[in-house]
Amino acid sequence: MVIPDGLIQLVQKARRVVVLTGAGISAESGIPTFRQAQTGLWAQYDPEELATRSAFRRNPRLVWEWYAWRRQLVQQAAPNPGHLALVEWERLVPDFTLITQNVDGLHQRAGSQRVVELHGSLLRVKCFDHDHAAPTWEETENPPRCAVCGSYLRPDVVWFGESLPAVGLHTAVTASRRADIFLSIGTSSLVQPAASLPLEAKNNRIPLVEINPQPTPLTAACNFALTGPAGEVLPALLFKCFGWNWDSGNEGEAGIGGGGHGRFPTQ
Repeated sequence: MVIPDGLIQLVQKARRVVVLTGAGISAESGIPTFRQAQTGLWAQYDPEELATRSAFRRNPRLVWEWYAWRRQLVQQAAPNPGHLALVEWERLVPDFTLITQNVDGLHQRAGSQRVVELHGSLLRVKCFDHDHAAPTWEETENPPRCAVCGSYLRPDVVWFGESLPAVGLHTAVTASRRADIFLSIGTSSLVQPAASLPLEAKNNRIPLVEINPQPTPLTAACNFALTGPAGEVLPALLFKCFGWNWDSGNEGEAGIGGGGHGRFPTQ
């Protein structure tokens, strides 16, 4: 893969790195996108009609079971080389912010430390009425009940019509405005407000890089656009810039979520 010299120099000099990821990087781990998730018994449902507060009020069991099924898909997946490359990049620079629209937790399982989850997480639940967090729950009912207030538990994700977490969004915007380089990876650049974050960087004269298999509405605004899946492009970029070598036969050593980070060439 050809990596432009100008991009290599930018990456090597950057000390404040901001990355925005979308469904594309998770799809490379076999996780269907939000709308692709409608298969089998769920094919008859519109996902936008399940991911709302009104849908949960109308049929809490149906919504809970849909998210339980999606949670199972996520738990069966594993981080890919794109996730692991981001872990390594975070280790190499003093200020690294990873903003994700994904709700699967794969970045954390790969080992990323500073992750801003704009849309929440399928792996967490909270109560519907008061947002009490529920670290554990018993499947005595479907959905289970909150141990604090007795209301139904729901997935800790942002549904249609709900606001993004204020602290997370503030962190994302602030980081986007002060980065040395901003990368948009595996995202359609259509979903707001996440799609506005690269433009925050652009408006502050921060170099913008896109990594995606297909062009997006953001492509024309980018300083560099690398075409391809994140699991191929990111390891190639880190190899060119830092000599990091992802070895697909090294998964046990990388320890998905266990602290290995590929290999550097022997000095």
